[in-house]
Amino acid sequence: MHRGKGMKFVGDSRITDPASRPKKTPKDYSEYPGKTEAFWPDFLLKEWLVGAVFLVGYLVLTVAHPSPLERQADPTDTAYIPLPDWYFLFLYQLLKYEFASGPFNVIGSIVMPGLAFGALLLVPFLDTSKERSPWKRPLPTGFMLLAIASIIFLTWESVANHDWEAAKAQGEIKEEVAAVEFDETSEGYQIYQGSSCIGCHGNAFEGGLGKPLIGLEYTAEEIVQIAHEGQGGMPGGTFQGSEEELQKLAEFITTLQPAE
Repeated sequence: MHRGKGMKFVGDSRITDPASRPKKTPKDYSEYPGKTEAFWPDFLLKEWLVGAVFLVGYLVLTVAHPSPLERQADPTDTAYIPLPDWYFLFLYQLLKYEFASGPFNVIGSIVMPGLAFGALLLVPFLDTSKERSPWKRPLPTGFMLLAIASIIFLTWESVANHDWEAAKAQGEIKEEVAAVEFDETSEGYQIYQGSSCIGCHGNAFEGGLGKPLIGLEYTAEEIVQIAHEGQGGMPGGTFQGSEEELQKLAEFITTLQPAE
């Protein structure tokens, strides 16, 4: 269009009528025969059926193999060794190492797990590649393989180094021992309360990791010998007192009889 000499209006070819633009509509399922299906009800129905099969399977396993129960928790039992569920065993094993336990417990319980889970959260921001092949994404693939290998190794170490026989014995449900009356002012009782024996045999001689001390059919001399040499799962030489104190403790134990 010309308006006057040397004046010309040129239209921008990028500007088009919205009505004439091609519509970008999603493709219909019919364009992918045999490769797609409707979410409702086809896909969701399959998910429900699979979920129902697994649920019935879990219920059958629960009825056939009930969860193992242990004895009632005893806060006075300092010899009890707690064990977490299998999916926390790798963290449990991590706390056994010197660099992540004791005064450095915060490193094993907070710092190292925090770094691992923090790195997992930052993966989408650290790796922005659109590649889907693991071989073309070496950084996240390497981190993931390292994490999986660490979890498998720590879990295996925890299972292999745990004393399962002792754990079974310390958590075993036992019949309640009949109540027994004993003189708490006696010297033998005072020696027992200050010894390491209480950790395994209980505050009231009822047993725990060790056997009950009530109604033992041993003489004082035999008890002294057992304390020196050990018996069964009980190691010898654990009593730290003098021979005189051990003798008095053994004589006191022979007086412990269940109440009638």
